[in-house]
Amino acid sequence: MAVNDLVVAMTGASGAPYGVRLLEVLIRAGRTVHLVLSPASVQVIQQEMDRRIDLEHFHLSDLLGEVAGQALPGQLIYHDYRNFMAGIASGSFQTAGMVICPCSSGTAAAIAHGLSQNLIHRAADVHLKEKRKLVIVPREAPLSVVQLRNLTICAEVGAVVLPASPGFYTKPQSLDDAIDFIVGRICDQLGVEHDLFRRWGEAKP
Repeated sequence: MAVNDLVVAMTGASGAPYGVRLLEVLIRAGRTVHLVLSPASVQVIQQEMDRRIDLEHFHLSDLLGEVAGQALPGQLIYHDYRNFMAGIASGSFQTAGMVICPCSSGTAAAIAHGLSQNLIHRAADVHLKEKRKLVIVPREAPLSVVQLRNLTICAEVGAVVLPASPGFYTKPQSLDDAIDFIVGRICDQLGVEHDLFRRWGEAKP
């Protein structure tokens, strides 16, 4: 365990490519990642990326493909979403922050109302109570009043609400560029250096 560790969770909202790309970037940055996947996230990953994940027999290569081979031993620690004995379920386990990408509306609601129904909810609750960085990345449109109120509560109690809304001032040339913009903004919040996009005011290369 080290304070440099990060927690990444993926839930059942559209936007699986954001979460997968974030994992790739964090691995290449040398960060240790504690990963939790919800059952619904597995369905979305299969639908959006044609990758089949078995939560009972998790293999990083099923999620990241060849990039999994770049992970150092022990760099990515997988936790079952039902395992409340995982270190990240306790405030005594120190981390540098947590991101839920993508974050479903149901997960945001559970966080807003303190419903620790699984390890993702509990780890998020821990980060809030310990006043550590918690970034949630919703990808939903339009948003109902209920969803807006839940996201407002999350922001009021200390979470960073970072919608998956790519900027276009970087003039993205591909879908990958648009994904990298969001992943880069998440990395900014987590203090992870990157060169995923050209920042506002930077000269063109």
